[in-house]
Amino acid sequence: MRGRIPKFAIPAKGDGRRLAPAASVPPEFIELTAVAITTHTSLQRGGAMAPAESRDLVRYAAAYNPVADELEAMAHFVRHSVTAALNKVGSDALATYALAQRLSKRPETADLLPHVEDMRRALGRTRKGKAKPAPAELEPEAEETTPASTTQKK
Repeated sequence: MRGRIPKFAIPAKGDGRRLAPAASVPPEFIELTAVAITTHTSLQRGGAMAPAESRDLVRYAAAYNPVADELEAMAHFVRHSVTAALNKVGSDALATYALAQRLSKRPETADLLPHVEDMRRALGRTRKGKAKPAPAELEPEAEETTPASTTQKK
């Protein structure tokens, strides 16, 4: 596809900021400078762009800017399509997982339990036990609140 777009350029790091100021000059301004260069020889400089080349680049920008917009929209739609496909297959897999979880609890389909455990691990939903506070954390609180410890301190 790159070969089909004339003047195709891959941006280097920092190109956006470097190119933006001059690239945002209005086309009308560019046309006025081209007319001025054509009619006044004092404005013609060596190595400067010819008015015909300026006009050609403006036409190129006008023609390919909508193409870039369409490609960006297309990329967005492709990403959405990928997400929709993954949603469809993911939803189906989660429904199968939920069914397998329920069925694995029955004696006649208990052989599904290893599959359910594998699915749970692959999904990243492992059961974690409730965190129990360390015994050292309980002891200071218990000493301060017991009536025996308050009578001994007196």
